[in-house]
Amino acid sequence: MDDNRIWQFERELWLGGGDVYRERVAKECLMALPSEPFIFDGESATRAVENTPRWAEVDFADQKVERPHRGLIVIAYRAQAKRDGESYHALATSTLMQLEHEEWVVVQHSQTPLGVMVADPEA
Repeated sequence: MDDNRIWQFERELWLGGGDVYRERVAKECLMALPSEPFIFDGESATRAVENTPRWAEVDFADQKVERPHRGLIVIAYRAQAKRDGESYHALATSTLMQLEHEEWVVVQHSQTPLGVMVADPEA
């Protein structure tokens, strides 16, 4: 997958809903997100997306792409998303795994919000 396609793939995940997640996020995916329960698998992330308003727009900066092994792509970037007057700025990573020719799925994703204090839920 070339870099332009990688970033289009990632953008569609930010802007799309449950249908996009069901197609592009592996059931075995693990995600660390800034909302409870904080750690999600692919199925729980898809359910969460279906019950969350989608972002209207997203911009990426400081984009990095690595290909550590055939069939794996790791990306890191800053995301700034907006919807209905709300803005969200985070550092994010995703790992994509190739299933077949031109078929990729997310197997890992994490977001660290910028500009907010993250409280320890155990404290």
